Amino acid sequence: MKVAFRLLRPEARAPSRAYTGDAGYDLAAAEATVLEPGGRAIVGTGIAVGIPDGYAGLVLPRSGLATRHGVSLVNTPGLIDPGYRGELMVPLINHDREEEFEVEVGMRIAQLVLVRAAEAHFVNVDLLEEGADERGEGGFGSSGTS
Repeated sequence: MKVAFRLLRPEARAPSRAYTGDAGYDLAAAEATVLEPGGRAIVGTGIAVGIPDGYAGLVLPRSGLATRHGVSLVNTPGLIDPGYRGELMVPLINHDREEEFEVEVGMRIAQLVLVRAAEAHFVNVDLLEEGADERGEGGFGSSGTS
C-alpha cells in the first residue's frame, strides 16, 4: 500500500521502520522540548500523511522510551482518521517523578500503525445476539483473573 506524506519543515523525517516487517513506522520529533518530571508537551513531527479511506492510523508509544525513561503518550493510542491532512502531533508525557526528559530534533518519539477500519451501520435492537463465548454482560474482572 502506498501512503502519501508531506514534509512540512526541513527538520521533518519520513516515517520509517527499524526492521523489515515491523508493524510500526517510527515518527520523529521535528522540534525540541524538555519534559519536566510529570510534565507533558505536544511535539510536532513536521509531517502530514494521507491515510487511505478504509484505514486509520494509530499512534503508539515507543517501548524503549517508556521502559528506559518513563516517557509515553497522553492518549494511547492516538487515532488519525483518513480525512485528516494536518501535521501529526504527538502528546508526550514524562511519568518519571525525578528526572526531566529532553526531546531532541530527529529523536524517534512514537510509532504509527495503519489498521483497517470497517465502516459500520449501527442498528438499534431490543436484544443482542449471544457472543461467541460465555462472557455475556460480564465486564471488568468478570473472568476472576487478576
